[in-house]
Amino acid sequence: MKNTPLTVNLAGLKLANPTMLASGILGYSAESLKSIVEGGAGAAVTKSVGVKPRNGYANPTVVQASCGLLNAIGLPNPGIDGFIQEIREAKSLGVPIVVSVYGFSAEEYAIVAEKAVSAGADAVELNVSCPHVKETGSEIGQNPRVLAEVVRKVKSVVDKPVIVKLSPNVTSMVEIAKAAAKAGADALTAVNTVRAMAIDVETFMPILSNKRGGLSGSAIKPIAVRCVYDVYEEVKVPIIGCGGIANWRDAVEFMLAGASAVQIGTAIAFKGPKIFRQNAHGIEAYLKRKGFESVNEIVGLSHRC
Repeated sequence: MKNTPLTVNLAGLKLANPTMLASGILGYSAESLKSIVEGGAGAAVTKSVGVKPRNGYANPTVVQASCGLLNAIGLPNPGIDGFIQEIREAKSLGVPIVVSVYGFSAEEYAIVAEKAVSAGADAVELNVSCPHVKETGSEIGQNPRVLAEVVRKVKSVVDKPVIVKLSPNVTSMVEIAKAAAKAGADALTAVNTVRAMAIDVETFMPILSNKRGGLSGSAIKPIAVRCVYDVYEEVKVPIIGCGGIANWRDAVEFMLAGASAVQIGTAIAFKGPKIFRQNAHGIEAYLKRKGFESVNEIVGLSHRC
């Protein structure tokens, strides 16, 4: 790959530009990932996959809020054995493929991660921050000791970058980030969705079948930017910014706070896969206007001003 002003080296992954598909969006088939790559994404993260197939929750699982989307889908997936062929096919797309994995124990995370890497995954992202599935996700991501155990176990069985997706639903994200980095995480994604809910005032009942879910979209962007900023000050591993990114200005804001790359999710539902190329072009124009030769020059710049 030829180096350009947008080229990013993220924990050993070479991206043509700093935009990535976030986990949870269009990631259960090589065909859906193809549309994301054609839209200009520098890398793609799959939807989360576990040891066994999972149906997820009954509808309704998604609610449109005035400021984003509220969802409690419940991690539906075909299981890692049923997903291996999709990983193999996605390898032909020409960008790094990151497989999001989850488990109910450190051993399960390791099993899924090892199989994903054996199938060709360029990296794995540990979903330790899902806010709406009990005994996995946030329960693990809120406990530094348990999180460290998961990271160490996965690192012991794979030779590819291990990324940890952090939860904003914690007292101190910096403490959690430090635990992940100390255990060997190669990069951190900040953040997953914010725990939330919605109630129907006519029926008096929670709208989501699971009652509680995770809020994504523009409402959580200031929270996510603050999380990236705080983690960058204390932890010396690459950070991937995620949460409410809808345009190039949002992406640049995350990078100024300390993100080396950004993930886009909810905005795809409104703007389609072309959002990746649009954001990349916007970032490149910004660099040129400001006199920077590389996107890497603006990472963490707000800390030095």
